[in-house]
Amino acid sequence: MIKKKVLFIFILFFISSASKAKIENNIILKVENEIITNYDIKNKILRTLILSGQEINQKNINFLKEQSLNDLIFQKLKKIELERFDFQDDRTQINNYLRNISSNNIDLLKEKFKQNDADFDLYLKEVEINFKWQKFIYKFYSNKIELDENSIQLELQKIIENKSDLEEFRISEIEVSDYNKSESEKIIANIKKQIEENGFENTALKISNSTTASKKGDLGWINGKSLSEQIYKILDKMNIGDISNPIKRQDSILFLKLNDKRISKVNDVDIEKLKNRLINQKKNELFNLYSRSHLSKLKNTSFIDYK
Repeated sequence: MIKKKVLFIFILFFISSASKAKIENNIILKVENEIITNYDIKNKILRTLILSGQEINQKNINFLKEQSLNDLIFQKLKKIELERFDFQDDRTQINNYLRNISSNNIDLLKEKFKQNDADFDLYLKEVEINFKWQKFIYKFYSNKIELDENSIQLELQKIIENKSDLEEFRISEIEVSDYNKSESEKIIANIKKQIEENGFENTALKISNSTTASKKGDLGWINGKSLSEQIYKILDKMNIGDISNPIKRQDSILFLKLNDKRISKVNDVDIEKLKNRLINQKKNELFNLYSRSHLSKLKNTSFIDYK
């Protein structure tokens, strides 16, 4: 249940210490018993700008306000849901991710946060929640994400029997949530801007919601026959290095980059590797589908009170 009110968010960066404390403790909204304050929104905006390498100015801050608030709502929904379970942090996984996004210099990343008055601990909590959320989705939907190996085997068998050439695409992806359709164009504009300024891979690493984010969006080699007709038609018209127009799905926006493509003879292909690629691709698609679906259900059944 959502209590609708007009929401004005003012974020002030150059104010006195006393005023700053008052502003930062101001509650913007409640998600069940969790609160989101001006301080949370300020830090969400700052860390988005820091991680994407964008200039911290009022124009960029204003651009990210509503998107940041929506992201924080979903973080709170994840946190609330995860409290019912006992998922432990995987410090190795978290540290590897931090090294990846900081070009192997976590201390320098922390210093950037400090210099820009951003709370690194809040960002770390967000990373921890996102990795726990991956574990939760895999556990909760394990029977749906686990694929029928017989169907994969049949798909491979058809390829072998037909002795057809294999058309494969090496692609990367950026996928972000899009639950508030009125914000779609702002989200798309922001992604395009970040891709232009920081490159596709760095943008995927820092803002993509897909499980491939930690690998800079890399999906590896994908058999053209395993793609949906819509995606195949898009990739078939792209040249190597091209980035697709935004692909709008029910609850997300997808960008694809074509890194390479090839045509191979069946006899020259390692069938076991092809099988593993098919399995990983389909699992990734299912994970993203169930993650978006579960968050959408949580939002529709949670009390979100705008102050």
